[in-house]
Amino acid sequence: MNIPFLDNWRKRPVAEATGAWSDPEGVAELLSECELLRNRAKQAGVVLGDSPVSLEALDQLLPRWRDDPEELPWLANDVGLYLGTVIVRTVPGAHWGPGPDGRPVVVMASGREVDVVTTGQEWADTGAPELSQVYAEVAES
Repeated sequence: MNIPFLDNWRKRPVAEATGAWSDPEGVAELLSECELLRNRAKQAGVVLGDSPVSLEALDQLLPRWRDDPEELPWLANDVGLYLGTVIVRTVPGAHWGPGPDGRPVVVMASGREVDVVTTGQEWADTGAPELSQVYAEVAES
């Protein structure tokens, strides 16, 4: 799946990307789409309601995506963005922001940055760390 707009957006330097971050609601809406993940979850009978409970349900899925090397990176990215969406929507003060490399990170009220995309990649590759555990740790801090 090749989406030139997103590829170009992700490759922009941080200085260029910061202007896009001036609309936090728009950014949150865009990053919450996670279309591939939502479709795969639906096919598995899991409804993603942007809640911590849905992270537990994702943790229980059989990792069939690992059999498709073309789909794996896209799904992994969606998993990270979905984890970030749940955090932003349920943890007070959490919001999206640009990370050091321009990729989206979740910024906690304390200022701590959580690289949810990398977490999503690790989870999709190995099943660890569990998404629900990451959420619990982030929500506590």
